Amino acid sequence: MKTLLICSGGLDSITLAYKISKEYTLSGLLSFDYGQRHKKELAYAKQAADDLGVSHYISDISGIGKMLSGSALTDDVDVPDGHYAEETMKITVVPNRNAIMLSIAYGIASAKGLDAVGAAFHGGDHFIYPDCRPGFVNSFAQMQNHALEGMSDITLYTPFVHVTKADIVMEGAKIAVPFERSWSCYKGGDIHCGRCGTCVERQEAFALAGVTDPTQYRDSEYWKEKVA
Repeated sequence: MKTLLICSGGLDSITLAYKISKEYTLSGLLSFDYGQRHKKELAYAKQAADDLGVSHYISDISGIGKMLSGSALTDDVDVPDGHYAEETMKITVVPNRNAIMLSIAYGIASAKGLDAVGAAFHGGDHFIYPDCRPGFVNSFAQMQNHALEGMSDITLYTPFVHVTKADIVMEGAKIAVPFERSWSCYKGGDIHCGRCGTCVERQEAFALAGVTDPTQYRDSEYWKEKVA
């Protein structure tokens, strides 16, 4: 299964890149510049592509991103501290982001004659991100079957959609994913802040998985308070 993976440079998509490279054929990593404040994640995706010996493509949709206003990731809005299970985290939703990215990925996969598009949606995203839920995944795949009918038969590969981030860490540890070569923090500083939703989730996942976290955090204790 020749697969184009949407890769942000985060822990989940980097782990999926290594998983696909071992189990199938990883045909390339596709990243998006949508004007996100943590744009440094793109360098981690490029690094993963180099490590795995595949092409890295960056689609610049920053012009569209400017119009997707109101999100803490793309607008002049502070990224909140806390856990993803808090209502305050909804400010990090970028409207229709995954639908836009998947549409582009499907077009590229069809043009290149590939078999699948991969995305690292996982169960922990369901509360806060509607475009990471199984219903969205299934409906989008069905829509694309119609959109490319008679042209391509492309699978939407989302093996993590029903599992937790801790499960992803455990699987990544088994296949020796270099977690330190991934970026999660939404604030995009020199090192992970340790306090934003994705940093809290990352630290919690390593703890639940019983895997040593190689990440350097500015605040490595805050997550314990939020999880408790």
